[in-house]
Amino acid sequence: MARGSMQYWQKRRAYRRLPRVRNYFSDSKEPSIVNIVGYKVGMTHAVTSTAGKQEEVRACTVIEVPRIEVYGIRFYKRENGTGYKKILKEIYDKNSALRAGVKKADDYNAESAKALVPASIDISLLMAAYPKGIATGQHHPDRFESHISGKDISKKFELANSVLGKEIKSGDIFKEGEHTDIITITKGKGWAGVIKRFGVARLNHKATQKIRHVGVLGSFGIGRVLYSVPQSGQLGFNYRTEQNKRILKIGRKEDVDSINPKSGFINYGKVKSDFIIIDGSVGGPAKRLVRIRKSITNVDSKGIKEAKITYLATTERSL
Repeated sequence: MARGSMQYWQKRRAYRRLPRVRNYFSDSKEPSIVNIVGYKVGMTHAVTSTAGKQEEVRACTVIEVPRIEVYGIRFYKRENGTGYKKILKEIYDKNSALRAGVKKADDYNAESAKALVPASIDISLLMAAYPKGIATGQHHPDRFESHISGKDISKKFELANSVLGKEIKSGDIFKEGEHTDIITITKGKGWAGVIKRFGVARLNHKATQKIRHVGVLGSFGIGRVLYSVPQSGQLGFNYRTEQNKRILKIGRKEDVDSINPKSGFINYGKVKSDFIIIDGSVGGPAKRLVRIRKSITNVDSKGIKEAKITYLATTERSL
């Protein structure tokens, strides 16, 4: 009797639309921005060719990346007694912060920001994605945090100070052929029974009064039901991370005509800004927020092998 995977327990709804990032690769020598966000467009297929190999037909996913701007820097310190990281201070670029929806933002002072570096153990960037104008229909910005890889806190601050108040492009962080981790929230399917939720086998129609349920919830003497017993409940809308998804193409706004179908992507429309084509599938429905993170396993440490796209399907029948 299949019982599903206990690895993903509890099967509960995600509490935010923004996928969370709990870990990131931090051992790189040079500091770099760890992640950005985009919006899932849909799937198509492409023919790719790699040096020394035959052409392959690959299913791929298009992710639209809107305008992303750095509006602040967050400094962390070590909390006394517990050892956990705690926010020391946040410093904003006033104009960028107001555009991002931060109501109270002082003018940025480089000297006062630099004075926080000796007391800090980590530095991250506060960024905002502006989806207004693209096919998602959303008008408010999505604010998120992006850590900076590396161990030298001074170099991290130099990078953060250089990009504050500026626009970040996906090509500034990732390269074609690089492997990334895709963090998203899966499709929500609402309330589901044990057969759809856990794959429990149907019972014999003569055995009990019901067929699509669990035969017994547990032993008689315990006096309670264990959490591992399959029961009805929420299915889908969960945080999920897929590691080592390869980037096939990083496109700019001027290249959207080469990927847009004549009538647009199903349930989305036409891509209007920068985009990334990911090898394989990506969790969640169209228009859902997707987080793209540098590979935590560092699989490209020996070099990045680019795959050239020789054909990309753009007709409605082939999607």
